[in-house]
Amino acid sequence: MSENYEPMWKELGLDLEAHNALLNVLGQGYTDIYLAQENRPEGMAYFDFVMSEVHGLRIKELMEEKKQGRKIIGSYCVFVPEEIALAANATLVGLCSGADFAVEEVEKHLPRNTCALIKSALGFKLGRVCPYLESADMVVGENTCDGKKKAYETMGGMMDNLYVMDLPQMKSGLGRQLLRAEYDRFKQAVEELTGVQITVESLKAAIATVNAKRSALHRLYRLRKADPAPISGLDALLANQVSFYDNPARFTESVNKICDELEERIQESRGVAKPAAPRILVSGCPMAVPNWKLPWIVETAGAVIVGEESCVGERGTRNLTDDSGDTVDALMDAVTDRYFKVDCAIFTPNTDRLDHIVEMAEAYGADGVIHYGLQFCQPYLMESIPVEKALEEKGMPCLRIDTDYGMEDAGQLKTRVQAFIEQISD
Repeated sequence: MSENYEPMWKELGLDLEAHNALLNVLGQGYTDIYLAQENRPEGMAYFDFVMSEVHGLRIKELMEEKKQGRKIIGSYCVFVPEEIALAANATLVGLCSGADFAVEEVEKHLPRNTCALIKSALGFKLGRVCPYLESADMVVGENTCDGKKKAYETMGGMMDNLYVMDLPQMKSGLGRQLLRAEYDRFKQAVEELTGVQITVESLKAAIATVNAKRSALHRLYRLRKADPAPISGLDALLANQVSFYDNPARFTESVNKICDELEERIQESRGVAKPAAPRILVSGCPMAVPNWKLPWIVETAGAVIVGEESCVGERGTRNLTDDSGDTVDALMDAVTDRYFKVDCAIFTPNTDRLDHIVEMAEAYGADGVIHYGLQFCQPYLMESIPVEKALEEKGMPCLRIDTDYGMEDAGQLKTRVQAFIEQISD
């Protein structure tokens, strides 16, 4: 950290002792996993800095924005449209949910067999260790799975700024109508929060900002198709994770800068792994900071991750929003159409996701797919079986992993991943 942020954290109501302990663990984990990598692109220095200040300078920036009258909106899901927040002069940030915290307290409110992501989100609230959550003027929950839906009922009693968004479960005409109605309701709630009426101009500008961010990530994804891979899966995952926290314009500039460097690496056939190293596509549940266990195991076993079919990856950023509309209604339709294409496992049927995984595996030259599921995450665990079958029909090996945020199973996972890598290396 570049300065002492404890007065700011204290003002936000954080538990300083617990928060310091969390930062120490995260800092050591980052050193062991990220900084131990060799031959990293120089442009990763920016993302290293962002992570070193993710609870410091970035929070200070958000607090400055609040002093200037800008509102902060926190969310847990890629279905919350950043375009609407930006158009109403608000900043959208992702909330903490990638590590176990205050587990004993969480299990007083939620069943033990609840998925790690949901328990983590509540743990960060109960433990008072997430400055993004405590600085948010509005926290947006979304009714994706049943676990989240019921957890928000519990969290609603712990905060007075929770807004819950309903989501469709089928990609039907009625499903799209529901999503459009929910986005209209969200737009109205954000306008009331900020006191700013969304206009054609402000919504177009917001769409342009978010499209630019996603286009930069698309460029990064395309470069990862090269062999040897110019960037590790760990570093690409980090860029995806930082996209939820950073200022969008600054993030876009930084991603494009590292893409310039990666293009030079590709021209020089300079990669982070050996040419023809086993290439892995990871598919499944999102990996929020600091959920780095599986990528670390895969890449220290000699393979390289070349793509993520995940909300923290292509699923969350794949499509752009059409900005050609000339009314707010038309642009809201475009926003709805864009998010309605997100192929989350909550949808039934969900053949688009199966097609997308196969398409990605082929496009990235993957030798195998690892389907990552969090224990007790029913939608993704149940969908992992048809995913495996769809890949088998294409002759693509698939390893299904079912884990949580703990390190107790790291040895077992390493053994399974190594065996899988040997299988696809033959």
